[in-house]
Amino acid sequence: MQIVWKNYPLPFHPNAMPSALAAMAAGEQGKYWEFHDKLFGNQQKQTRDDFIRYAKELKLDVARFTQSLDGAKYKPQIAADQGEADKLGVTGTPAFFVNGRFLNGAKPFDAFAQLINAELTRLGRPVPPAAQKPA
Repeated sequence: MQIVWKNYPLPFHPNAMPSALAAMAAGEQGKYWEFHDKLFGNQQKQTRDDFIRYAKELKLDVARFTQSLDGAKYKPQIAADQGEADKLGVTGTPAFFVNGRFLNGAKPFDAFAQLINAELTRLGRPVPPAAQKPA
């Protein structure tokens, strides 16, 4: 199994692109997911100063982080992610693909389980007993 995260900062969210750039800068130091969690846990606190505070809390090299953030080092990669999503028909977030099958928007766990189990079945792989619904 492989999980791939792509950035899709929506243009009408003023903090979306800076947040994506900050998360990528943290990822440069192996702390992408930890930074991601801070962003999602503090959605009203996403200024440059907040990003630097989070970088300190995560014990990042703050000078390196700030240089990457201020230089928008990952903007081309983020733009490539957006372009790929646009080509696939993504118009908002969250958006998910399971083996190329599109699941659009926030969905309940059961929607994911059904799609993943269907893909496992299609591929001739066993569905784990814990993921099977009782008959």
